[in-house]
Formats: sequence, structure tokens, C-alpha cells
Amino acid sequence: MAVTYNKLWKLMIDKGINKTQLRTQAGISTNAMAKLGKNESVQVEVLNKICTTLNCGVDDILEFVAAEEE
Repeated sequence: MAVTYNKLWKLMIDKGINKTQLRTQAGISTNAMAKLGKNESVQVEVLNKICTTLNCGVDDILEFVAAEEE
């Protein structure tokens, strides 16, 4: 299973917040933000900070998808 953060980007648009604002308000690193942009794994602490900042649950920012076959 792979993870995608498309729900996060849509939620940010709905709330009128950009990546830099989220990174600053949530207190997450630029490296963590870059990993999110590449749909890579991040620490649960990062997801918790984002959810706290956006007042949402983890299921509102990510979803699991079947891994693409090569």
C-alpha cells in the first residue's frame, strides 16, 4: 500500500492556506513538507501537528492506495 496526501492539498485550498503557512503554523520542517509533496512516509508526529493545525483527522489528509505496478 502506498500513501497519497491529495486530501491534504485539497483541504489546504479549502482553508486558504499555502504550504509555507502550514509549515510555519504546524512547526514542521521543510524536509517533512518535501516528503509530503512526494507522497513519501513522514513521522506520525508530523501528521499530528498538521491535523492539530488544520483541526482535522488523519483520514482528512491522507489515504492509502494500491501501489502502482512497475
